[in-house]
Amino acid sequence: MQLQRTLLAALCAGALLGAPAWAAINPNALGAAYDATKANVSFKVYSSKATRIELYLYSTATGTAEKARYVMTNSNGVWSVTIPTSTLSAQGLSGTLYYGYRAWGPNWPYNSSWTKGSSLGFITDVDAAGNRFNPNKLLTDPYALELSHDPTTPTMTNGTIYASGATYRNIDSGSSAPKGIVLAGDTQSIGVKPTRALKDDVVYEAHVRGLTMNDTSIASAYRGTYKGAGLKAAYLASLGVTAVEFLPLQETQNDTNDNDPTSTNGDNYWGYMTLAYFAPDRRYAYDKSPGGPTREFKEMVKAFHDNGIKVLIDVVYNHTGEGGAWSSTDKTTYNLYGMRGLDNPTYYSLTSDMQNSWDNTGVGGNYNTRNTIAQNLIVDSLAYWRDKLGVDGYRFDLASVLGNTCQHGCFNFDKMDAGNALNRIVAELPPRPAAGGTGVDLIAEPWAIGGNSYQVGGFPSGWAEWNGAYRDVVRQAQNKLGSVAITTGQMATRFSGSSDLYGDDGRKPWHSVNFITAHDGFTLKDLYSCNSKNNNQAWPYGPSDGGEDNNNSWDQGGIAADQRKAARNGMALMMLSAGVPMIVGGDEALRSINCNNNPYNLDSSANWLGYTRTTDQNNFQSFSKAMIAFRKAHPALRPTNFYSSVDNNGNVMEQLRWFKPDGGVADAAYFDNSANHAIAWRIDGSEFGDSASAIYVAHNAWSAAVNFVVPWPGTGKTWYRVTDTCTWAEGASQVRAPGAEDLIGGEYTNYSVCGRGTLLLIAK
Repeated sequence: MQLQRTLLAALCAGALLGAPAWAAINPNALGAAYDATKANVSFKVYSSKATRIELYLYSTATGTAEKARYVMTNSNGVWSVTIPTSTLSAQGLSGTLYYGYRAWGPNWPYNSSWTKGSSLGFITDVDAAGNRFNPNKLLTDPYALELSHDPTTPTMTNGTIYASGATYRNIDSGSSAPKGIVLAGDTQSIGVKPTRALKDDVVYEAHVRGLTMNDTSIASAYRGTYKGAGLKAAYLASLGVTAVEFLPLQETQNDTNDNDPTSTNGDNYWGYMTLAYFAPDRRYAYDKSPGGPTREFKEMVKAFHDNGIKVLIDVVYNHTGEGGAWSSTDKTTYNLYGMRGLDNPTYYSLTSDMQNSWDNTGVGGNYNTRNTIAQNLIVDSLAYWRDKLGVDGYRFDLASVLGNTCQHGCFNFDKMDAGNALNRIVAELPPRPAAGGTGVDLIAEPWAIGGNSYQVGGFPSGWAEWNGAYRDVVRQAQNKLGSVAITTGQMATRFSGSSDLYGDDGRKPWHSVNFITAHDGFTLKDLYSCNSKNNNQAWPYGPSDGGEDNNNSWDQGGIAADQRKAARNGMALMMLSAGVPMIVGGDEALRSINCNNNPYNLDSSANWLGYTRTTDQNNFQSFSKAMIAFRKAHPALRPTNFYSSVDNNGNVMEQLRWFKPDGGVADAAYFDNSANHAIAWRIDGSEFGDSASAIYVAHNAWSAAVNFVVPWPGTGKTWYRVTDTCTWAEGASQVRAPGAEDLIGGEYTNYSVCGRGTLLLIAK
């Protein structure tokens, strides 16, 4: 997530079939649900500080007053009411049931004469305990399984109706506010979940809308939807992708993105402002009828599962779509969509005076991840997406916030704290075993803003991480040699799984998710084609604000062939490194967004993936596909444990040995000298049951050609070339198919690797 993106202006201006497994985690079973016979519907919501909560029921999502309202009863902070469906029918509520809550508390006690839009009972917008109750704001259920719509829509663009403060507190939001939808359940299958070990995955990060909006092979009505995304499963499988990682697709404010199709003003494309942690975003559904987004999401999951592909989702539990203060000098004016109006100090980390949000996110303040009730919502929603919607794993945005060990007035990450959200998630949603099987894949973005939130390599057991150190070393080695001192030792550590980060606490190479690009920053092509960001440009490539200034990028002197070569190196190194490679959607074919490195607000054709290829793009896609296939065919590249430097099976070849270009063994003096820019390594494939008895990689990070003397390939074996990333070899078959590799020779064979090139050999 781009830490420098600004708070979106648009945000400021139960499907139960019996008793699902996710509900068992929370004995209070919060939310709204019909009973097994649908004779009754129950509503349960949590608030520790409310003095009165009323349930409001509607027959339509907007434009009409409530059909009925019920005073709820409180038992240890759980407010509930159960209503016979026959009673609801008599009240004109026999169809889809829409609902919301109004809450009173210490800062705004109940007054029996209060009416919608009045100030009766009001004391203060926020009291000394941090309460922000306001009965004029209809509140969404934090456990709602679907929402009817976003806070602002194409027909209702006035976001001020949700605000507190002197100017807005008496505006009633009920007619326009999003409502929860009580779902009746569905029978849509999610297919058979893949049980593949995380170490064997190749992750493809994509936006569910952007995946298909430009795809003319898909019916126009399905483009940009879950249904359309499911239709791309076969394409991703053909690339060799084994896990698709979708940017956030829980309900967020994006209904207004199309208000002005040529403007980015207020648009939220990436979706890192979650409004409802259980609800699939309705905008991404072809079937937008009540229950439609849930059914269609599951249909999409099944399509990926049927193609052997895991579905991972990007989740945002560090902050919410309610955002932060409207002004740095005004403690009173905040949005009240749901959790803030139900129990502000339970769901949010506050400053020590309890008057404002504590902020490690830069986009609205921390979710209170150290509070047990707030943790319940995290764990319950994760379990719901796993058990009900079929998700296989998660990438956690700004995940360091989930390691916070205090609730208010401070931030301190401590992986050893048993009560933090990170350790609770591992305890209650067991990670997938190293060898594969049932469980979830847990991947952290291991940083936030400020304090001790930068924690690459610092997460507890059970967590994989986006390895920002891998990204930085590879980028600097490719683009900054001569201006940044990168040693071959640093490169070797990253290529072999980053044992310095993960080996010291019992984690393994596959806990390192190796990436060079992500949604947040340049595409692979732009990384090697742009010297600096170009965000303030015209639609459809911008304008976007924010964005990192230090990208470790370089345009390769403007030489297009060298730009493509650099991209081949980046792709090859990811596929040849121990760990889990992640590529960004479109990078397999040199997608560019014209040097915009922060397109969070760019819901445009330029930011959606394209499927019309030039010859160069087709060649690069062939290269990417073949390198993925090579990785999948060679278990020696996907070790369960860190490589050892000894001969473990008596064949006189170490499991891993590092070489200097002259064929000598690379020692500490070579590794630590920043004047050295070439490194090679050989893996003994026989120790991994690999079809190649040995694999040799030579990487030349310097500008001039370097001669490599290839090492011993093993008794009776000869080296064969799989690929050379250099320009002379560019073409559709730059990576040789199995059985068609080029004969190179045996020990002491000389091979000249071009400047900034990579060579891959196998022994057979």
